[in-house]
Amino acid sequence: MTIKLGIPSKGRLMADTFDWFSARGVTITRTGTDREYAGRVDGVDGVELVLLAAGEIPRELAAGRIHLGVTGSDVVQEKIARWDTKITPLAPLGFGQADLILAVPKTWTDVRDLNDLDAAADAFRRAHGFRLRIATKYHRLVRAHLKAAGVASYQLVDSQGATEGTVANLTAEAIADITSTGATLDANHLKVIGDVMHASQATLFQSLTAPMSAEDQRLLRGFLAKIGVSPGG
Repeated sequence: MTIKLGIPSKGRLMADTFDWFSARGVTITRTGTDREYAGRVDGVDGVELVLLAAGEIPRELAAGRIHLGVTGSDVVQEKIARWDTKITPLAPLGFGQADLILAVPKTWTDVRDLNDLDAAADAFRRAHGFRLRIATKYHRLVRAHLKAAGVASYQLVDSQGATEGTVANLTAEAIADITSTGATLDANHLKVIGDVMHASQATLFQSLTAPMSAEDQRLLRGFLAKIGVSPGG
């Protein structure tokens, strides 16, 4: 029996995750070439490394195909409906921080919060005959945030990259995206309005759907005790 631990397969998120576990006495190493998704876990018994794209980890956790996984909290909440019935957070890891924000052109001087946006969206629809467009890849999180604020007269435009440029390219009037420094927003003459929709960071999650034998539960408790984390569920 083994506990399957999903780790991002490349980039800074992978390196920072490896460092986080190493600082707690668990050494994770990638084996083979960069094209091989293989690795090993040393310092604890019964844990198997599964290297995945960060965006795939929430799906694998929700489906119960891995027991533990590291990914951004924004990705979990965006990709998995009723995520908290399938996945539970165990520990924020202290890196990968970024905020999901809503931004509009700096020239919209009279739009400072969501009440202002609601009024501007109504005026935009009357003037142009279609709803104000917000470019984003975070459809679930943005809809929930705007619904709670009573903003209704808008449409979401899917953007999987270079979201900040959609306003300049006239494919959207506003954006909702992750930012860490705000430098890209500033370079594209955009300003943040309203509150942060979601403060994200890399987090260790546990699947609530993965089948667990008594031996699996023992291995999981041992691993989590080793890294100083309490089990969920």
